[in-house]
Amino acid sequence: MFVDTHAHLFYNNFEDDLFEVVKRAREAGVDYMLVPATDLKTAQQVIELCERYDFIYGAVGVHPHDSKEWDDSFIQTVEELAKHPKIVAIGEIGLDYFYDFSPKEKQIKAFKDQIELALKLNLPVIIHNRDSDTDMMEIIKSYAGSGLRAQFHCYNASLEDARALVAMHHYISFTGNITFKKFDSLREIAAAIPLENIMIETDSPFMTPVPYRGKRNEPAYVKYVAEKLAELHKISVEEVGRITSLNAFKMFGIGKNKDTIHTYKIHNSLYINITNRCNADCIFCHRKENPVVHGYNLKMKHSDEPGADVYISEIGDPAAYDEIVFCGFGEPTIRWGVVKKIAKYVKDCGGNTRLNTNGHGSYINKKNITPELKGLIDTVSISLNSFDPKQYAEIMKVDKRLFNEMVTFAKEAKMYAGKVVLSIVAIDDVEIEKARTIVEDKIGVEFRVREYF
Repeated sequence: MFVDTHAHLFYNNFEDDLFEVVKRAREAGVDYMLVPATDLKTAQQVIELCERYDFIYGAVGVHPHDSKEWDDSFIQTVEELAKHPKIVAIGEIGLDYFYDFSPKEKQIKAFKDQIELALKLNLPVIIHNRDSDTDMMEIIKSYAGSGLRAQFHCYNASLEDARALVAMHHYISFTGNITFKKFDSLREIAAAIPLENIMIETDSPFMTPVPYRGKRNEPAYVKYVAEKLAELHKISVEEVGRITSLNAFKMFGIGKNKDTIHTYKIHNSLYINITNRCNADCIFCHRKENPVVHGYNLKMKHSDEPGADVYISEIGDPAAYDEIVFCGFGEPTIRWGVVKKIAKYVKDCGGNTRLNTNGHGSYINKKNITPELKGLIDTVSISLNSFDPKQYAEIMKVDKRLFNEMVTFAKEAKMYAGKVVLSIVAIDDVEIEKARTIVEDKIGVEFRVREYF
């Protein structure tokens, strides 16, 4: 259920009861543990742990506290250690200006050298950052576009930095400190970051969560981090476990990739993964490189798209859900015939339906499909993205005449569907209030802003 992505199980205070610690973790639903080294000596201990337990993986690297003796010979040793098949990252590396254990110039040299090694070996990095935000962000931004993949462990920087790191395709990782009484600002950050960009950890033996704060931390307690994230994101602990575990797989290759699914539940709505195909290629969409939502793998080839009967079988009783939503990581109206068959089944059985679309359905199908919405689709949710045709075309990478196609579709859809909502992604340069005026006053439908992180 969980992956503890940061646990220093080589510390002396685990010597006497490591077997029991591991056993408790497994009983608490921890499927895998990642143990990052802090220096060359502990890197050897990490490898020994990896060889002793099949569900433990490791990372090797030199922590900023231990970088005062860093020279070019170190990187050769780290590279040799990283060749072990269960070493999945370079870490724990980074910067720490809170303590004066290593000179800043040595920390920066060790950090950059190990980043370069990670890029050479095509391994992710596990990053420690304390009171070094300015230098950290400057260094990380200098590697944008290089292929660097990073986990920012035990995150304690700003929300602004977190947004920038996520935009660079890195992960933010939280530990027991999000349960601490006076850490409201950290909880605000944890609530603002999409779970698709989050990992969980204990940082054992440190950062022990409430209700065990003050005692030694251990991997079994990662469930308390998951519980707090579930509370902040208003979802179940099982969902947090599924999503963060998939993130660990994508980052470190730990565990198993999830099979493509055709239907998936979020809250009490059932979503229908219709297709990955789309006539647009929005700048904020990650369907090509990472078609994952809430820990569900939606990747699907054209040849693997199932017929309506498969979806209907998985839906079962549609009245058991708040609504059945046609979406996926593509444009559902590309398979309009399949959507109609499923929607008819849902409506015949007393269910509610919603179509998430870019509003190009009539253009795609070369006919006006809006009259066919009647009696089948209760809500049509259309991605507006921008009120300006030129900007709309740039965001979605389509011909700008499709802006008018979308507006026409929205106006006509409101005559046949129960409700029409136009939504816009809150990204820079999009004047949201002007868009609201056009949607509500000129098109005459509901308006919603979607968060873009």
